[in-house]
Amino acid sequence: MTALSFELIKEDMRCAARAGIIHTPHGDIPTPVFAPVGTQATVKAMTPRDLRALGATLILNNTYHLYLRPGAELIARLGGLHRFMGWDGPILTDSGGYQVFSLQALRRVDDEGVIFRSHIDGSTHLFTPEKVIAIQEQLGADIIMPLDECTIPHDYVYNVQALARTHHWAERSVAAKRRTDQALYGIVQGGIFQDLRIQSAQFLRALDLPGYAIGGLSVGETKAEMHQVLEWLHPELPHDRPRYLMGVGSPEDMFECVARGIDQFDCVLPTRMARNGAVLTRYGRLNLRNARYAADPMPIEEGCNCYTCNTFSRAYLRHLIMADEITGLYLTTLHNLHFMLNLMRRIRQSILDGGFLELKRAFLAEYRTVENAQGAAEALPECSANGEYHPDEVASCR
Repeated sequence: MTALSFELIKEDMRCAARAGIIHTPHGDIPTPVFAPVGTQATVKAMTPRDLRALGATLILNNTYHLYLRPGAELIARLGGLHRFMGWDGPILTDSGGYQVFSLQALRRVDDEGVIFRSHIDGSTHLFTPEKVIAIQEQLGADIIMPLDECTIPHDYVYNVQALARTHHWAERSVAAKRRTDQALYGIVQGGIFQDLRIQSAQFLRALDLPGYAIGGLSVGETKAEMHQVLEWLHPELPHDRPRYLMGVGSPEDMFECVARGIDQFDCVLPTRMARNGAVLTRYGRLNLRNARYAADPMPIEEGCNCYTCNTFSRAYLRHLIMADEITGLYLTTLHNLHFMLNLMRRIRQSILDGGFLELKRAFLAEYRTVENAQGAAEALPECSANGEYHPDEVASCR
């Protein structure tokens, strides 16, 4: 069984945007693609039936969390992730390295691996490159990731040391991989430093992997720095392999990063926002907790054809959120995922039709991010800067 192949269909002649198809054992993934995050074998508040209805073609699960609970052995015994969670489409598992390196209880990092304490019960565990591959082979995802060292983006000395370790771990991961129906990507690291990023891309390219991820972004660097890294990497990564930007996926980021050659995205932003009462519209983010919506008969967004907007008012949704009703989380999550997945379909179609840059300009002219929310208040009366837009819960979307 072929683990993965990438078919490049159309490239934009004016920028690096491209449309393709990733072929996997569990189905095709049209690219560019946004993958909802299902950390613990579930996209929060959603069922696989919901995800299929929304048009999701790829979801992400997390190795760290599933290793700790319920355990990779149990999932393997019950038929692997696809059968365990009732999802028959493609799955990507992150290595869990980001979560491990984010832990306050990180004990030790050396060339062998990472010793850490579980956030659940405090027990001590060792992740080596070989163990992370073995866990993911038990889980059975279509696309798997090697253990890498996540770094502070602006510390050059630290990035030099961590990059050598990440590359060594990548070689060990390739050697440890046994299943032929899974595709192991490489993860390009190197902070915001051009020489390290290019060195990493060239090293991993020599391993001839089926796909390449870009890690270590959306972790504290500026948007301009992130864009610069992608521009450095565009000519260095294999043209005929998918490119995956890990943990990035706000609407504005998808446009900017597709324009710089990215094919895959994942991000917790739409589901995390929904759980906090915030929803996405073509004009920016709305905070439904705002009192102004208490009697608002409008849907979240006029013209949206999701079930939430076709059925319920902002007033009703606000009532559910303020009353801590589970249905409110479900309906806001449904809308946000519909928004993101539909937007990515529009982006892909615009590449195929030759109008990507026009769509990008039109969308970003109306969409107001957190950074320019004050301007949005003046340009759009129904979207005020007073509580209407708010920053993400964390700096990184992973």
